[in-house]
Amino acid sequence: MSNLTIVLVHGAFADAASFEPVTRGLLDLGHEVVVPAVPNRSLLGDSAYIRSVVEKIEGPVLLVGHSYGGAVITVAGAADNVVGLVYLSGYALEEGESLGQLQGGFPDSELAANLVYTPFPNPGAEDGTDVSVKVEAFPHVFAAGIDPAISEVLAVAQRPLAALAFSEAAPVAAWKTKPAFGIVSAADHTINPDVERFGYTRGNFRRVIELDAPHLVMRALPQDVIQFIVEAAAEVV
Repeated sequence: MSNLTIVLVHGAFADAASFEPVTRGLLDLGHEVVVPAVPNRSLLGDSAYIRSVVEKIEGPVLLVGHSYGGAVITVAGAADNVVGLVYLSGYALEEGESLGQLQGGFPDSELAANLVYTPFPNPGAEDGTDVSVKVEAFPHVFAAGIDPAISEVLAVAQRPLAALAFSEAAPVAAWKTKPAFGIVSAADHTINPDVERFGYTRGNFRRVIELDAPHLVMRALPQDVIQFIVEAAAEVV
């Protein structure tokens, strides 16, 4: 194996465990893997945190972002040792664009009608707002195609995303200077698949594939995702 490290970045309403089947598969193949916990507090803060993780890694890094994690790697991917970006059902933001702006150009997915907004304390400032998915809607909207016993656990263990993350603009778009690869989840109920297609197309991604997969593509089709990541890794080292 090369000295490349694959960093898996989870999205909203999930945590590092959402990558478990892919993490296990990559480790079994001998890859160096890091799966940090994203704070899910703000796009700028989350991106700065992931960049700090990346910059402590010796050698080149391939950043893999799922869903909101795609927006995070779009910004964090500007780190000098990042050699490529992989988007899984992800948001590929343009420089100066927010999640809200990108999504606003397309019809809503089923997620929009199934969100819960909950205030949380923010010492020294106004209270923030956590955004999560209705527990009863989670298995269909977010975890369709997953073992129901697992989706029920994921629903009650979801990691909310602060509403601030939807309005912050990306200060940089790393896909403009780094090779990028993308998977479109064609059966996605969380993100309109056209949002994924649009971001990947305007970014002139090196390779894009479509899978008949739900939003949690890395749990529904882990072997396909592992193969895609490994092939991307081979292209950037």
